[in-house]
Amino acid sequence: MEAAEAPNYDSIVNRDEITDAAAAAFANPEQVPEKYVRTEEVLDGVVVGADESYELPVVDMARLLDPELAPSEVAKLGDACRNWGFFQLTNHGVDEAVVQRMKDATVQFFSSPLDSKAKVAVRGNGFEGFGHHYSRASSGKLDWAESMILITQPVKDRNMEMWPTNPPTFRDALDVYSVEMIGLAMRLLGFMAADLGVEPEALQDAFTGKRQSMAVHHYPPCRQREKVMGITPHTDGLGLTLLLHVDDTPGLQIRRGGRWFPVRPLPGAFVVNVADILDVLTNGAYASVEHRVLPDAERARTTVVVFQEASVGGLVAPLPGLLDQQGARARYRSIEIEEYIKGNFNALEQGTRFIQSLRI
Repeated sequence: MEAAEAPNYDSIVNRDEITDAAAAAFANPEQVPEKYVRTEEVLDGVVVGADESYELPVVDMARLLDPELAPSEVAKLGDACRNWGFFQLTNHGVDEAVVQRMKDATVQFFSSPLDSKAKVAVRGNGFEGFGHHYSRASSGKLDWAESMILITQPVKDRNMEMWPTNPPTFRDALDVYSVEMIGLAMRLLGFMAADLGVEPEALQDAFTGKRQSMAVHHYPPCRQREKVMGITPHTDGLGLTLLLHVDDTPGLQIRRGGRWFPVRPLPGAFVVNVADILDVLTNGAYASVEHRVLPDAERARTTVVVFQEASVGGLVAPLPGLLDQQGARARYRSIEIEEYIKGNFNALEQGTRFIQSLRI
């Protein structure tokens, strides 16, 4: 029997091209065009000040891999996924040369002239390519960012026409990095399964062979940062998100208890977060949490973000083993992955959250 087609991200995503006018605005942030002005959104919610002491949970992969230290570190991992939905991962074990090549290629890509980047510009209603982030139809406003979004795994799903050839190192760096991220995700999922009390395969199989996409974001500095949004408040719609800071510029904020908590990037760490499908798979045990990005006044911020998709037998649904073990009722109704992807992107455009409609 032939495998079901992977969901098509095209035609359900609206992304704007980076025009000459947009590039000029990013280069001269003294004058912010009206289409980027979102002062009310930026000021929506209290941002925790530098004088308040808090720390985003930090999970140490070396401790997870140490049999004596693993139990306490797995508990810390589980607590982070339940109560924050985010954590920083140190001692991750990813080849540093692979990470550095990805960083270098990313910096070179965004440093290249617009006509070079435009060779892989978004087309029509296409999902992949270089352009703005997703547009929100309800506001007509644009994010203060430029993004390169690609499907990276499985290899058969790649559209190589959209993979940059400038710099020449980009394609190889991305190819190797995407494989490393699958390995890192699988290791983490094994420890998450231990925390949840299910077999590692139960959670890992939901991600095995599924689609991986990557978004490489560049946020130009903006001295009028109270006016612009780097990325609109949202939750990630897929399974697991792995973020690499190319530099140490802050900007990511997490909404917790109605307030925005700025993330202070740790050198050499990944930022990992629970996305909506993992929230469903764990039957709500792990929390997919709203977050946003605000540009810095003086420094550009660049990130490489990997999104791992997941499903169980073609469905976005709570893990059967988890329900059996708990004797709990499902908190989410099951939905086919293709319908989920379509619903998620449509909700994203409207500024709503699709998994809310799946709650029972």
